[in-house]
Amino acid sequence: MRKYLLLYINLLMVVFVFIPEAHAKEKTFTIVIDPGHGGKDPGAIGYSAKEKTINLAVALLLGDMIETEQQDTRVVYTRKTDRFIELDERANIANRNKADLFISIHANSVKRGSSVSGTETFTLGLARTQENLEVAMRENSAILLEDNYLQKYEGFDPTSTESYIIFEFMQNKHMEQSIDFASSIQKEFVKQKRANRGVKQGGLLVLRKTSMPAVLVELGFISNREEERFMASVSGQKKLAKALYSAFTRFKSEYDRKRGVLSVNESQSTKNNFTDVSSEKPVITPQKAAKVVYKIQILASDKKIADNSKEFKGYKNIDFYKEKGLYKYTYGESTDFNEIRLLRRKMAKDFKDAFIIEFVDGVKVNR
Repeated sequence: MRKYLLLYINLLMVVFVFIPEAHAKEKTFTIVIDPGHGGKDPGAIGYSAKEKTINLAVALLLGDMIETEQQDTRVVYTRKTDRFIELDERANIANRNKADLFISIHANSVKRGSSVSGTETFTLGLARTQENLEVAMRENSAILLEDNYLQKYEGFDPTSTESYIIFEFMQNKHMEQSIDFASSIQKEFVKQKRANRGVKQGGLLVLRKTSMPAVLVELGFISNREEERFMASVSGQKKLAKALYSAFTRFKSEYDRKRGVLSVNESQSTKNNFTDVSSEKPVITPQKAAKVVYKIQILASDKKIADNSKEFKGYKNIDFYKEKGLYKYTYGESTDFNEIRLLRRKMAKDFKDAFIIEFVDGVKVNR
């Protein structure tokens, strides 16, 4: 009897010791990593390397870095082996997993010479230049390998410029976050001594149906012998993955901050600015007597949205401000941070990606 009692006590100790640890490592963020092309679709072909192989290698390295360093992040791949995945299914994988971020990894190519080089990152939108249109056409051509692609993509022809007109009318509610993430990626590539071709928009089918911030990254030009060697090398792939990982950590940190989550380091660094870190209520210094107002940002658009638009889901008294050429729409207003935080939680069912912004004396504060 005593033997069973000791065994029971030991089991209780295991439960109390390990359950809190398991809870602490709960996955609260999901990223879907999409290695472009695969299987019967090799993507662009260089002098000796294939795009699909480079994409997969960099994707796996990136995912490994995230899983190792970000314990609260779940990594989902659209593919982990050399197999063909339809473009719509890649977006569906992200949507089914309720992903918070989607990144599609590719390598670029041009026909008119091998001197073109550099990295560029795309978000969903109309390809306003011939060069961007050519990239979209090349990446979208994968649907030609799918069965019944005309029915599945509603008559979309990746080789016809007329088909891309539809992207002029598409509203992407995650545009702002996608552009910010794309900008971070390009900045990190520069740190790795890669030529910066900038952030661009394109009619990319793989991004069309994603319901979260999403980007498509072109790691470099496989048609350029020097860049092909770099992307095909283990050292080059590690540098590219490191740049993507650094941009991801910045995005994830901002994601946590907007939802009132602070890491230990962030809590210590902000202790001089907050009276109570647990409540995260900012202190207003008496000397300045500044008026601090909090609002909830719900949408961003490159075009003004009508007051009665379905985009607002029946909410009234929507306000907006303009920043970086975008209309940014807000709901609610309070000088009490906890009050606005509770309101954001209530709105989460309608606006999953809503976040809190701060204005000091009428000027938005970017932290």
